[in-house]
Amino acid sequence: MSIIHAIIQAIIQGLTEFLPVSSSGHLKLYQTITGQSVEEGTFLLVILHLGTLVAVFIAFWDTIWALIKEFCVLLKDLFTGKFKWSEMNPERRMIIMLIISLSLLVPCYFIKDIFENIGLPILALCFLYTSVLLFFANRVKNNTKTPAEITVKDALVIGLFQCVALFPGVSRSGSTISAGLFRGLDKNTAVRYSFIMGIPAILAGCLSELKDAYAGGITVDIPATLIGFVVAAVVGILAIKMVNWLIKSDNFHVFSIYTLIVSIGTFGYWLFTSVL
Repeated sequence: MSIIHAIIQAIIQGLTEFLPVSSSGHLKLYQTITGQSVEEGTFLLVILHLGTLVAVFIAFWDTIWALIKEFCVLLKDLFTGKFKWSEMNPERRMIIMLIISLSLLVPCYFIKDIFENIGLPILALCFLYTSVLLFFANRVKNNTKTPAEITVKDALVIGLFQCVALFPGVSRSGSTISAGLFRGLDKNTAVRYSFIMGIPAILAGCLSELKDAYAGGITVDIPATLIGFVVAAVVGILAIKMVNWLIKSDNFHVFSIYTLIVSIGTFGYWLFTSVL
């Protein structure tokens, strides 16, 4: 793996992890076209995901730090019997709802091969699904729910949408932001909930893939991997800012158009290579 390949994939990852267009789908498409080995591509993808996690921490540090502090207080209240569901502040409610959303991913771990081993035709359909989802999400109006008003049903719906996003080509951020908008969350809350929920989900996935990669005994290009990590983090920060601006300015539909084009292009590439 060359440094140039690592940088290109880092830019793809940094942009598409947060732009609602599916980072895994774009990287799978790139690796298929360039003929990169599955093992090498998987390991690099893990490192790039870790780079984008750094971007989330930088962009949402105030919110994340507030949640960490509240989580410590929550544990204390649970052990001392002071926890009361009816008296949760916004940070505590968000923590509980995030846990509920993330809990739905646990069963998916045991069937993860179903999500990973898909061909280009299915990948094209997944991009199409993302396009349709974003189209309808952009049409949702009058979203007013704040973190203090998120319900268990909201958390379950968002969690289910995140499970579907395990398929490459289905955007995790696009799915969870859209689900939040469908459930009435205001745009700022939907974006923050989506990106913060991605931290433990992506981290758990990375640890699992790293274990499998090391078990396979692959050779790692350290300089290329480190450069990719840094590039993914920097580009990720810029992408987060772009998402915040686009969703607030009601320009979310551009991603729907883009993923539709990618879906058609992916299917066309599959037809072209199949004929040859």
